[in-house]
Amino acid sequence: MERLNWHMADELSKYAEVRVVGPRGSAAQKPDNVQITEAPLKPLPLFLIVAFIKGLWATLRWRPDTILAGSGLTAPIAWILGKLAGARSVAYLHGFDITVDHAFYRRLWRPTFKRLDHVIVNSTPTKQLALAAGVNEEQLSIVFPGVSIPAAPQPAERIAAFREKHRLMGKKILLSVGRLTTRKGLREFVAQGLPTAVNAEPDAMLVVIGEAPRNSLGAGIQTVESIQAAAARAGVGANVIFLGVITNPAELATAYEAADVHVFPVRHIPDDPEGFGMVAIEAAAHGLPTVAFATGGVVDAVAEGQSGHLAQADNYQAFSHALAAALSTERLTWRAKALEFVEPFAWPAFGERLAAQIAPNR
Repeated sequence: MERLNWHMADELSKYAEVRVVGPRGSAAQKPDNVQITEAPLKPLPLFLIVAFIKGLWATLRWRPDTILAGSGLTAPIAWILGKLAGARSVAYLHGFDITVDHAFYRRLWRPTFKRLDHVIVNSTPTKQLALAAGVNEEQLSIVFPGVSIPAAPQPAERIAAFREKHRLMGKKILLSVGRLTTRKGLREFVAQGLPTAVNAEPDAMLVVIGEAPRNSLGAGIQTVESIQAAAARAGVGANVIFLGVITNPAELATAYEAADVHVFPVRHIPDDPEGFGMVAIEAAAHGLPTVAFATGGVVDAVAEGQSGHLAQADNYQAFSHALAAALSTERLTWRAKALEFVEPFAWPAFGERLAAQIAPNR
């Protein structure tokens, strides 16, 4: 979500002057042509208060045409500032923004969504959640998150070096990228899906990139230790390695392109839906197929048979069959199909669609 918000700011700056109020420390990642004012992230109430005050100061001095909330958390601020400034108020909502199970949030935050001038959601299922929360369909539009599409594949020697460094030569690499949260379901996959994959492909290795979140709002976590313990109990402890967080784009691209399949075993949790599934789009941008459960916004992020396979939610037997099917298809075949699917998700296209919804009369 943080990366998505920066891409929003960056792409919108091609159409208008953009100023951002964001958490302290975020200026280090900001696009060059975007101004930012920071507020302390912790404690959360302080962030909201300071963000409102700084947003009010900027609004009164600058008089923006549109005030955009990057998530449901800041939607009330955008709405109030919009009213004070006579500006258009808009929010970009993810699934959890709507379903979060907190009485105070549901009573005070969610009603704000239907008062905004416009609501943008990240997937078809998130749109349904917004409608169920009382947002009018005329207020709603879908703008799928975007992705950076590499200009060229990673060099073969870099991919070989990655495999050699992590002792993956001759292995079938099942790649998992993302935060280790309860919803992502990695521990359950290790216990119920990976043993079948290893039985079919004894050289299969699950390579995990990511860690448990430290500043996540409402998300339960799965520790590395708990996943390792589940793997050991299932007899696949030697088939799982953790690489931690990789922030270097070239290193992450190398991991995607060294892998044989991206596994995305997101669980169906009604109060904690997967809003979209950006990592599946990132995998496709590197020609890597994704095998995932058909839940939440993942259904918009994976094209069956083109960028991967979808299995019935929480059906690990079906997931294992889909995984076997993905591994049996040549990697180069997947690459061509996946790149064709992901092309409309490029960030410039995302920015154009976003700008059209935020300022329809520009």
